[in-house]
Amino acid sequence: MTAMLDVQTRDGVLLLTIDNPEQRNALMPELSRAAAEALRAAAADSAVGAAVLTGTGAHFCSGGNLASLREFQDKPRAAIVARIGVLNELIRSMRQFPKPIIAAVEGNAAGAGFSLALACDLIVAARNARFTMAYVKIGLSPDGAPSLLLPRALPLQLASELLMEGAPMGAERLHQAGVVNRLVKRGHALAEAEAWAAKLAQGATGAIGRIKRLLNQSVCPELATHLELERESFSQLLHQPEAQEGIAAFLEKRPAKFPK
Repeated sequence: MTAMLDVQTRDGVLLLTIDNPEQRNALMPELSRAAAEALRAAAADSAVGAAVLTGTGAHFCSGGNLASLREFQDKPRAAIVARIGVLNELIRSMRQFPKPIIAAVEGNAAGAGFSLALACDLIVAARNARFTMAYVKIGLSPDGAPSLLLPRALPLQLASELLMEGAPMGAERLHQAGVVNRLVKRGHALAEAEAWAAKLAQGATGAIGRIKRLLNQSVCPELATHLELERESFSQLLHQPEAQEGIAAFLEKRPAKFPK
Protein backbone atom coordinates (compact mmCIF):
# COMPACT_ATOMS: atom_id res chain seq x y z
CA MET A 1 0.00 0.00 0.00
CA THR A 2 1.50 3.34 -1.06
CA ALA A 3 -0.12 6.77 -0.91
CA MET A 4 -3.69 5.46 -0.92
CA LEU A 5 -2.88 3.14 -3.81
CA ASP A 6 -2.98 -0.63 -3.36
CA VAL A 7 -0.64 -2.39 -5.80
CA GLN A 8 -0.87 -6.13 -6.37
CA THR A 9 0.10 -8.59 -9.09
CA ARG A 10 -1.88 -11.78 -9.62
CA ASP A 11 -2.27 -14.11 -12.58
CA GLY A 12 0.01 -11.89 -14.64
CA VAL A 13 -2.17 -8.82 -14.01
CA LEU A 14 -1.07 -5.63 -12.25
CA LEU A 15 -3.99 -4.48 -10.09
CA LEU A 16 -3.97 -0.80 -9.14
CA THR A 17 -6.68 0.10 -6.63
CA ILE A 18 -7.35 3.68 -5.57
CA ASP A 19 -8.00 3.26 -1.86
CA ASN A 20 -9.54 6.47 -0.51
CA PRO A 21 -13.23 5.53 -0.18
CA GLU A 22 -13.98 8.18 2.45
CA GLN A 23 -13.44 10.81 -0.28
CA ARG A 24 -14.91 8.68 -3.08
CA ASN A 25 -11.37 7.80 -4.15
CA ALA A 26 -10.41 11.41 -4.83
CA LEU A 27 -7.22 11.72 -6.84
CA MET A 28 -4.24 13.08 -4.88
CA PRO A 29 -0.82 13.99 -6.32
CA GLU A 30 0.99 11.36 -4.24
CA LEU A 31 -1.43 8.73 -5.54
CA SER A 32 -0.80 9.77 -9.14
CA ARG A 33 2.96 9.56 -8.58
CA ALA A 34 2.66 6.11 -7.03
CA ALA A 35 0.51 4.84 -9.90
CA ALA A 36 2.92 6.17 -12.52
CA GLU A 37 5.85 4.53 -10.73
CA ALA A 38 3.99 1.20 -10.48
CA LEU A 39 3.29 1.27 -14.21
CA ARG A 40 6.92 2.04 -15.05
CA ALA A 41 8.08 -0.89 -12.91
CA ALA A 42 5.50 -3.26 -14.41
CA ALA A 43 6.43 -2.21 -17.94
CA ALA A 44 9.78 -3.91 -17.49
CA ASP A 45 8.37 -6.93 -15.65
CA SER A 46 7.90 -9.90 -17.98
CA ALA A 47 5.61 -11.51 -15.41
CA VAL A 48 3.03 -8.75 -15.97
CA GLY A 49 1.01 -8.91 -19.16
CA ALA A 50 -1.85 -6.49 -18.44
CA ALA A 51 -3.18 -4.08 -15.80
CA VAL A 52 -6.49 -3.20 -14.17
CA LEU A 53 -7.30 0.16 -12.59
CA THR A 54 -10.17 0.35 -10.11
CA GLY A 55 -11.34 2.00 -6.89
CA THR A 56 -12.21 0.67 -3.44
CA GLY A 57 -15.85 0.65 -2.41
CA ALA A 58 -18.80 2.14 -4.24
CA HIS A 59 -16.98 4.48 -6.62
CA PHE A 60 -14.18 4.43 -9.19
CA CYS A 61 -12.74 7.92 -8.68
CA SER A 62 -14.34 11.29 -7.94
CA GLY A 63 -11.51 13.31 -9.46
CA GLY A 64 -9.60 16.07 -7.74
CA ASN A 65 -10.31 17.31 -4.23
CA LEU A 66 -12.09 20.66 -4.64
CA ALA A 67 -11.33 21.82 -1.12
CA SER A 68 -7.66 21.38 -1.96
CA LEU A 69 -8.19 23.08 -5.32
CA ARG A 70 -9.70 26.11 -3.56
CA GLU A 71 -6.39 26.58 -1.72
CA PHE A 72 -4.55 26.89 -5.03
CA GLN A 73 -6.54 30.03 -5.87
CA ASP A 74 -4.56 31.80 -3.15
CA LYS A 75 -1.21 30.56 -4.49
CA PRO A 76 0.87 31.58 -7.49
CA ARG A 77 -0.19 30.06 -10.78
CA ALA A 78 3.00 27.96 -10.86
CA ALA A 79 1.63 25.87 -7.98
CA ILE A 80 -1.37 24.54 -9.90
CA VAL A 81 0.76 24.14 -13.02
CA ALA A 82 3.04 21.80 -11.05
CA ARG A 83 0.10 19.87 -9.59
CA ILE A 84 -1.51 19.29 -12.98
CA GLY A 85 1.87 18.16 -14.22
CA VAL A 86 1.67 15.20 -11.82
CA LEU A 87 -1.65 14.09 -13.34
CA ASN A 88 -0.24 14.59 -16.83
CA GLU A 89 2.68 12.32 -16.01
CA LEU A 90 0.27 9.59 -14.91
CA ILE A 91 -1.76 9.91 -18.14
CA ARG A 92 1.42 9.71 -20.21
CA SER A 93 2.56 6.66 -18.21
CA MET A 94 -0.76 4.94 -18.88
CA ARG A 95 -0.64 5.56 -22.61
CA GLN A 96 3.05 4.60 -22.82
CA PHE A 97 2.56 1.42 -20.75
CA PRO A 98 3.29 -1.31 -23.33
CA LYS A 99 0.51 -3.57 -22.09
CA PRO A 100 -3.28 -3.22 -22.02
CA ILE A 101 -4.91 -1.38 -19.11
CA ILE A 102 -8.56 -2.04 -18.26
CA ALA A 103 -10.65 0.32 -16.12
CA ALA A 104 -13.11 -1.41 -13.78
CA VAL A 105 -15.71 1.24 -13.02
CA GLU A 106 -18.34 1.11 -10.30
CA GLY A 107 -20.36 4.14 -9.21
CA ASN A 108 -18.97 7.52 -10.19
CA ALA A 109 -16.06 8.31 -12.48
CA ALA A 110 -15.94 12.10 -12.31
CA GLY A 111 -13.56 14.77 -13.56
CA ALA A 112 -10.02 13.45 -13.50
CA GLY A 113 -11.51 10.07 -12.58
CA PHE A 114 -13.28 10.00 -15.95
CA SER A 115 -9.99 11.09 -17.53
CA LEU A 116 -8.25 8.08 -15.97
CA ALA A 117 -10.88 5.72 -17.37
CA LEU A 118 -10.49 7.27 -20.84
CA ALA A 119 -6.71 6.87 -20.64
CA CYS A 120 -7.17 3.12 -20.20
CA ASP A 121 -7.31 0.92 -23.29
CA LEU A 122 -10.57 -0.76 -22.32
CA ILE A 123 -13.44 0.02 -19.93
CA VAL A 124 -15.65 -2.42 -18.02
CA ALA A 125 -18.47 -0.63 -16.18
CA ALA A 126 -21.32 -1.58 -13.90
CA ARG A 127 -24.70 -0.71 -15.38
CA ASN A 128 -25.28 1.86 -12.65
CA ALA A 129 -21.93 3.63 -13.24
CA ARG A 130 -22.03 7.33 -14.09
CA PHE A 131 -19.39 9.34 -15.94
CA THR A 132 -19.14 13.09 -15.43
CA MET A 133 -16.98 15.91 -16.80
CA ALA A 134 -18.28 18.68 -14.53
CA TYR A 135 -15.33 21.08 -14.78
CA VAL A 136 -17.52 23.65 -16.51
CA LYS A 137 -19.85 23.72 -13.49
CA ILE A 138 -17.06 25.22 -11.41
CA GLY A 139 -15.80 27.52 -14.16
CA LEU A 140 -12.87 25.39 -15.34
CA SER A 141 -11.77 23.51 -18.43
CA PRO A 142 -10.74 19.83 -18.13
CA ASP A 143 -7.39 18.23 -17.46
CA GLY A 144 -6.08 14.72 -18.05
CA ALA A 145 -6.71 14.74 -21.85
CA PRO A 146 -10.52 14.32 -22.10
CA SER A 147 -10.76 17.22 -24.55
CA LEU A 148 -8.48 15.16 -26.80
CA LEU A 149 -9.76 11.64 -26.15
CA LEU A 150 -13.52 12.23 -26.02
CA PRO A 151 -13.80 13.77 -29.51
CA ARG A 152 -11.74 10.85 -30.84
CA ALA A 153 -14.07 8.30 -29.22
CA LEU A 154 -17.43 10.03 -29.70
CA PRO A 155 -19.29 12.19 -32.20
CA LEU A 156 -18.30 15.81 -31.65
CA GLN A 157 -21.81 16.72 -30.51
CA LEU A 158 -21.82 14.08 -27.76
CA ALA A 159 -18.32 15.03 -26.62
CA SER A 160 -19.44 18.66 -26.55
CA GLU A 161 -22.45 17.73 -24.42
CA LEU A 162 -20.26 15.97 -21.86
CA LEU A 163 -17.73 18.80 -21.66
CA MET A 164 -19.96 21.88 -22.07
CA GLU A 165 -22.94 20.83 -19.95
CA GLY A 166 -21.07 18.80 -17.37
CA ALA A 167 -24.04 16.54 -16.60
CA PRO A 168 -23.54 12.87 -15.67
CA MET A 169 -23.87 10.29 -18.43
CA GLY A 170 -24.77 6.70 -17.66
CA ALA A 171 -22.69 3.68 -18.57
CA GLU A 172 -25.53 2.36 -20.74
CA ARG A 173 -25.41 5.37 -23.06
CA LEU A 174 -21.61 5.36 -23.25
CA HIS A 175 -21.69 1.64 -24.00
CA GLN A 176 -24.07 2.33 -26.89
CA ALA A 177 -21.70 5.06 -28.07
CA GLY A 178 -18.71 2.71 -27.93
CA VAL A 179 -16.72 4.23 -25.04
CA VAL A 180 -17.56 1.49 -22.53
CA ASN A 181 -16.57 -1.95 -23.82
CA ARG A 182 -18.50 -4.20 -21.45
CA LEU A 183 -21.47 -3.68 -19.14
CA VAL A 184 -21.89 -5.85 -16.07
CA LYS A 185 -24.12 -6.07 -13.02
CA ARG A 186 -23.40 -3.78 -10.12
CA GLY A 187 -20.48 -5.09 -8.10
CA HIS A 188 -19.07 -7.24 -10.92
CA ALA A 189 -16.86 -4.75 -12.81
CA LEU A 190 -13.60 -5.75 -11.14
CA ALA A 191 -14.12 -9.49 -11.57
CA GLU A 192 -14.92 -9.03 -15.27
CA ALA A 193 -11.96 -6.70 -15.81
CA GLU A 194 -9.53 -9.03 -14.04
CA ALA A 195 -10.71 -12.05 -16.03
CA TRP A 196 -10.35 -10.10 -19.28
CA ALA A 197 -6.91 -8.80 -18.29
CA ALA A 198 -5.72 -12.29 -17.35
CA LYS A 199 -6.82 -13.56 -20.75
CA LEU A 200 -4.96 -10.74 -22.53
CA ALA A 201 -1.89 -11.37 -20.36
CA GLN A 202 -1.76 -14.93 -21.73
CA GLY A 203 -1.83 -13.65 -25.31
CA ALA A 204 0.86 -12.31 -27.62
CA THR A 205 1.91 -9.49 -25.32
CA GLY A 206 4.68 -8.32 -27.63
CA ALA A 207 2.22 -7.89 -30.49
CA ILE A 208 -0.33 -6.25 -28.19
CA GLY A 209 2.30 -3.73 -27.11
CA ARG A 210 3.07 -2.88 -30.72
CA ILE A 211 -0.65 -2.57 -31.46
CA LYS A 212 -1.03 -0.13 -28.57
CA ARG A 213 1.84 1.97 -29.93
CA LEU A 214 0.22 2.03 -33.35
CA LEU A 215 -3.14 3.01 -31.88
CA ASN A 216 -1.50 5.80 -29.91
CA GLN A 217 0.18 7.07 -33.05
CA SER A 218 -3.11 6.95 -34.91
CA VAL A 219 -5.45 8.36 -32.29
CA CYS A 220 -3.41 10.65 -30.05
CA PRO A 221 0.12 11.33 -31.34
CA GLU A 222 -0.17 14.86 -29.94
CA LEU A 223 -1.03 13.71 -26.41
CA ALA A 224 1.92 15.43 -24.71
CA THR A 225 1.25 18.72 -26.48
CA HIS A 226 -2.46 18.57 -25.75
CA LEU A 227 -1.88 17.88 -22.06
CA GLU A 228 0.16 21.07 -21.91
CA LEU A 229 -2.60 23.03 -23.66
CA GLU A 230 -5.12 21.75 -21.12
CA ARG A 231 -2.80 22.62 -18.25
CA GLU A 232 -2.36 26.16 -19.59
CA SER A 233 -6.12 26.63 -19.89
CA PHE A 234 -6.91 25.17 -16.46
CA SER A 235 -4.24 27.20 -14.66
CA GLN A 236 -5.45 30.44 -16.27
CA LEU A 237 -9.12 29.82 -15.49
CA LEU A 238 -8.50 28.81 -11.86
CA HIS A 239 -7.75 32.41 -10.87
CA GLN A 240 -10.65 33.94 -12.81
CA PRO A 241 -13.95 35.09 -11.24
CA GLU A 242 -15.94 32.19 -12.75
CA ALA A 243 -13.80 29.55 -11.06
CA GLN A 244 -13.73 31.49 -7.80
CA GLU A 245 -17.53 31.54 -7.76
CA GLY A 246 -17.92 27.98 -9.07
CA ILE A 247 -15.64 26.36 -6.50
CA ALA A 248 -17.06 28.46 -3.66
CA ALA A 249 -20.62 27.51 -4.65
CA PHE A 250 -19.74 23.81 -4.79
CA LEU A 251 -18.12 23.84 -1.36
CA GLU A 252 -21.02 25.87 0.08
CA LYS A 253 -23.53 23.47 -1.54
CA ARG A 254 -25.43 26.18 -3.43
CA PRO A 255 -26.09 26.98 -7.10
CA ALA A 256 -23.30 28.95 -8.76
CA LYS A 257 -24.03 32.50 -9.93
CA PHE A 258 -21.37 33.08 -12.53
CA PRO A 259 -20.46 36.73 -13.20
CA LYS A 260 -21.53 38.07 -16.58
